[in-house]
Amino acid sequence: MFALLAALCNAVSVLTRHVASTADPDRPTGLRLAGYLLRNPRWLAGSGAQVGAFAFQALALQFGQVSVVQPLLVTELVMALVLRRVFIHQEVARAAWAGAAAACAGLAVFIVAAEPRGGHDGPTSSHWTAAIVASLAVVAALITLARGGSPARRAALYGAAGGITWALEATFIKSATNDLAQSGVSGLFTSWPVYAVAVGGAAGVIIEQAALQSGPLRVSQPLLTITDPIVSIALSVWLFGEYFVLNPAVLAAAAAGFLVMCGGVVLLSLTAPATVEGDVSPSGDAGTVRDEILWFPSLSTAC
Repeated sequence: MFALLAALCNAVSVLTRHVASTADPDRPTGLRLAGYLLRNPRWLAGSGAQVGAFAFQALALQFGQVSVVQPLLVTELVMALVLRRVFIHQEVARAAWAGAAAACAGLAVFIVAAEPRGGHDGPTSSHWTAAIVASLAVVAALITLARGGSPARRAALYGAAGGITWALEATFIKSATNDLAQSGVSGLFTSWPVYAVAVGGAAGVIIEQAALQSGPLRVSQPLLTITDPIVSIALSVWLFGEYFVLNPAVLAAAAAGFLVMCGGVVLLSLTAPATVEGDVSPSGDAGTVRDEILWFPSLSTAC
């Protein structure tokens, strides 16, 4: 429930802040834009929803497994699609609805079949060190490779790096909430995870923005969205001892569900309306992408 509320809050946040930032016909920039947004009720409401998204995700990670929470956050894309249709009255291609349905169905099959369970609150220092070093090494390699090549290649590499960063951030959030639950506020700020949350969130925002700006959204968005739950599941097993039903047939069904979810995310990303102005026809022909930030897929929304 908390994971789904986090996804809903993030969808509301992105949509309302985007609408607020483009509502002024004068289109101010710089300090004028900042002043305009701070006086705009929609932008303030969107910022409040973003805070709510982080709080709900932290609660979800405190009460549940990382391998359940992070995949559920994929529903943010589906909720944003529904909000755009209901509140902005945009025409949405049938293919986008099909992608949303496939993503939800695949996600449901994965969670029901895999039945993620177990876990503990305290990873060992050696496991933390190995997981952090391995994750940072892969992220650094991807960012280095993303310095050259075509825009699509750069977007793909930055997108994968961003997904890994957000997955690692989710483990920091879970550990920090465990510290808060066990030791209170004093214990929270005397342990390292809360500071890792701040650093990891800042890094995630920077890398994700690089992914969105370096190439096509249809490349970066699916990779950002899909890499996060995949890496999160691996880290949840490695760090927190979460596990799945050890039945080959059941695991095969869970894997199939996950693949269907990934395919749905890709289809949704390719066919969703490109902007809030509704310049994508019902047949799914994409118009000019004037503002890709509307589909900012921050599944972990740590900042």
